[in-house]
Amino acid sequence: QLELVESGGGLVQPGGSLRLSCAVSGLTLNNWAINWFRQAPGKEREGVSCISGSGDTRNYTDSVKGRFTISIDDAKNTVYLQMNSLKPEDTAVYYCAAEATRCGSGWYNYWGQGTQVTVSS
Repeated sequence: QLELVESGGGLVQPGGSLRLSCAVSGLTLNNWAINWFRQAPGKEREGVSCISGSGDTRNYTDSVKGRFTISIDDAKNTVYLQMNSLKPEDTAVYYCAAEATRCGSGWYNYWGQGTQVTVSS
C-alpha cells in the first residue's frame, strides 16, 4: 500500500542538528519528486525542500539554504533532510509529500503524517 512515513523529529537546542527521514512505499521514486514542508502554529504551510527521484534536482527555500541538505537513497526508497544549525524559527511539524513527476509540478498527491521538530533553549 502507498505510504509515506516521517521520522527523526524531536527536541533540540538552537545550533543543534536533526536528520529527518521519509520512508516511501508503494511508489517508484524515479517517477516522483519528494518534498519537505513544514507548518508552525499560526503560520502557513511552507515548502522547505524538494528532490527529484533521480536526485539530480535539489531545491531549498532561502531560509534554510546552507543549513539543510536533502538527499535520497533510492535503494531504500527513503528521502532524508539533514538539518544543521537549527534555529527556534525552524520549529514546526515537518511533512514529506510526493509530487507528481518533478519538483514544481504543483501536484502533491501523497502526504505523510508529519513529525514534530522543536528548537528551544
